[in-house]
Amino acid sequence: MISTYTMKSLNKESVLAMVRENNVHFIRLQFIDILGSPKNIVIPAQGLQSALDEGVPFDASSIAGYATIEESDKIAKPDPASFVILPETVEERKTAKLNCDIYEPNGKRFEGDVKYILEKMVDKAAKLGYVYNTGPECEFFLFKKNGEDSTIVPNDTAGYFDLSHRDLAEGVRADISLALEAVGIQPYTAHHECADGQQEINFHYADAISTADRVITLKYITKVIATKHNLHASFMPKPLFGQCGSGMHTHQSLFTFDGSNAFFDPSDKNQLSPVAYQFIAGLLKYIKDLSCVLNQTVNSYKRLVPGYEAPTYISWANRNRSALIRIPSKRGNGTRCELRNPDVACNPYLAFSVMLAAGLRGIEDKLEAPAPVEKNIYALSEEERQKYGIEQLPESLGHAIAVMSKSDLVRETLGDHVFENLIHVKRKEWDTYRLQVTKWEVETYLPLL
Repeated sequence: MISTYTMKSLNKESVLAMVRENNVHFIRLQFIDILGSPKNIVIPAQGLQSALDEGVPFDASSIAGYATIEESDKIAKPDPASFVILPETVEERKTAKLNCDIYEPNGKRFEGDVKYILEKMVDKAAKLGYVYNTGPECEFFLFKKNGEDSTIVPNDTAGYFDLSHRDLAEGVRADISLALEAVGIQPYTAHHECADGQQEINFHYADAISTADRVITLKYITKVIATKHNLHASFMPKPLFGQCGSGMHTHQSLFTFDGSNAFFDPSDKNQLSPVAYQFIAGLLKYIKDLSCVLNQTVNSYKRLVPGYEAPTYISWANRNRSALIRIPSKRGNGTRCELRNPDVACNPYLAFSVMLAAGLRGIEDKLEAPAPVEKNIYALSEEERQKYGIEQLPESLGHAIAVMSKSDLVRETLGDHVFENLIHVKRKEWDTYRLQVTKWEVETYLPLL
């Protein structure tokens, strides 16, 4: 199989040869807007050489956060190393995919290209001597298609890790996993999650840019395969009232160029290095600033409430799953920190960028991590949380926008273009939401008032 992630030596000549040898008909040239939605330009295979040589010009004025009408011309340049042939289970016609870097007509890289933002942060880590690896846990729901009926009905009522007649999605997960393998993404677990119709598929960790590519590909493949099973796959953080929502717990680590895990120190009581503690301290200090990027929708904050295994309080722990940051038990090269508030509705390129920025700032400023909290934080009283110095994540998108708008760290990381556009888009979303009169309000207040 052709893999984006294992065949980095692919170049223009080898890609053109594989297109000919495999009788590929169409090429999807893909890039991502600031909200994390994949965009693509489909070209016939005979136009690929021109695209690789010169790029493909396009009008970016209708793409979220890209450009105004006055400055809409952009150029998508395919990256040969990202070439994959999509399996027949995903594309009926022989189709390949290439990820694109976005340029201005003058040849400069476009500042609104979210992959470029992550590339710059990864380069910063490299200058400090580190490779930044991420491994997300991607959760999603499968719902039955109900035609014109807007009621959402989960595909099944199975529970966590169920192996029974109630788990009706085993075949769907298998088909998704096989399709991922066909494009070079190696899943290592797939199972039913806690809520009705909720699933999780995990793949092996990699450098942050490769991982962000994989998240986008997984979401695309999952939706296509679900449709073929007459189901709708949703990465909405909290689609069902009273049940757990879908997160994207992200495992992070820094490796040195000799292949050593920079977070591991066998002499420490927690077997964590000073770099690990400083990275954790940076995440804890700036997590409120990052929330609008990691949890970018109105619905995201309906997941981040006590009682549903989602973090709401800012702390870290070794095994305590009520903490925002957890340190899984594996050590050596498996040493990592798990940030538990991101959800899969985020833009993974921007999410990894700001997470890395916060961690590196902790290292640069030699921040000290507070003591771990190994208690069930949800069971603590407000006075007890104050005693431990535990603060709370933003409780709404509006709150998160207000915090991020004052953040020098996030502005510096995203750049003025994406920072200002993201705030503009999110404020518009928040204003639209808060002006709604919901069914719950009508049913609750109309009879009483």
